[in-house]
Amino acid sequence: MLPFLDFFYGIVPNYGLAIIALTLVVRFVLFPVSANQLRSMRRMKIANPVMQQRIKEVQERYKSDPAKQQEELAKVNSANFKEFGNPLSGCLPALIQLPILFALFATLRGSPFADINYSLNFQIATPENQAEIQHQPFTSPSQNVYFADRVHFPVLATAVNGTNLAIGEQSKIVLQTSLGKDFNALATEYPDVELTTKWKVTKGQDLVEVLDDGTVIAKQAGDVTVQATVPGLASNKGFLFIKALGKTGVTNADGSINWDIVIMVLGFGISLYANQNISSGSTPKPSNATPEASQQDTMNKLTPIIFSGMFLFFPLPSGVMLYMLIANIFQTLQAFIVAKEPLPENLQKLVAVSANSAPSAKASSKSDSKTSVSSKSETTKTVDAKAKVVVDDKDSDTKSPTKSAIPFEPNSSNKKKKKGS
Repeated sequence: MLPFLDFFYGIVPNYGLAIIALTLVVRFVLFPVSANQLRSMRRMKIANPVMQQRIKEVQERYKSDPAKQQEELAKVNSANFKEFGNPLSGCLPALIQLPILFALFATLRGSPFADINYSLNFQIATPENQAEIQHQPFTSPSQNVYFADRVHFPVLATAVNGTNLAIGEQSKIVLQTSLGKDFNALATEYPDVELTTKWKVTKGQDLVEVLDDGTVIAKQAGDVTVQATVPGLASNKGFLFIKALGKTGVTNADGSINWDIVIMVLGFGISLYANQNISSGSTPKPSNATPEASQQDTMNKLTPIIFSGMFLFFPLPSGVMLYMLIANIFQTLQAFIVAKEPLPENLQKLVAVSANSAPSAKASSKSDSKTSVSSKSETTKTVDAKAKVVVDDKDSDTKSPTKSAIPFEPNSSNKKKKKGS
């Protein structure tokens, strides 16, 4: 992507404008691919509940016959694909975009917007093992370094005597182009830019000594990592409210806040939230939406918060944040345009059926609730009536005297005795 960046910098001699121009051109080139991806996602969001319902019906109908079930499922899936398309068709556009976007991302993370670091790992051995050491030059992978505006060369770091040393030995790290031209000699040809290499021991500080010319002197046995840093040409150049395109992190070493980066992170989160709302709002929600669909809606709402928070803890250079902000705004506008497109006729019918079934479902639920309430009231009345009857019976029993079932009669034998006497 560096040739394209140089081209736009030649038109607009400002790296901030060059980033915006390069981002917009890449997004316009990818517009047909990403638009098809949005259309596929929109189509599947409407059709997926219907497709899942058809599959469940077949599974339920032929659950006792697995062979027949598989045969019918194949027919249903084929019919679904013909009617609504392949659910995985939206993945292909995303895969096509990834290499281009990764290349653009890598370009903005390197020179001239960020410092270039070369790390070499040394192994220091004791003098007893010196005979086993073979001194062979070690060369790091090359990286593009800008020596002036639109002038850059692939530069690599070479440890002349290798990275395996014994105590007391030394190896010089030399920066040179892939054609063998010395870095310092090349830097003198562009005196307007100060490219001073900085040396730092990031591991095993007490084991070696590094001189200003890049010579590494072994002092003690152990593992050592030496880092050479070449400043980025545009790392300290600003654009609009951005103080430096190469600055990383929300806070500085002294604790001060980089408000320019905070603004871009918030702008990224807001644009992503708007993008999610436009994409979800353009698709009518079906009445038979699955729990997975509601979970997906929840995740869409949380995504802006998650990504914005991630950039606070995993900082990126300001130039990369500018690219992501512009790209996200472009995607939001793209989602708005795609959302205004009419749906295919078969999907419009599904939306109409879903819209008509929703009020009827609500009405039936209301009528069912009314019926249940009325039945409960009738049951309550019946129970009250029965209770009243029982109470009345008890009251009548307590008020009336107790009567024997057989009437009492005087003994007949006693009567006869009285007559005889």
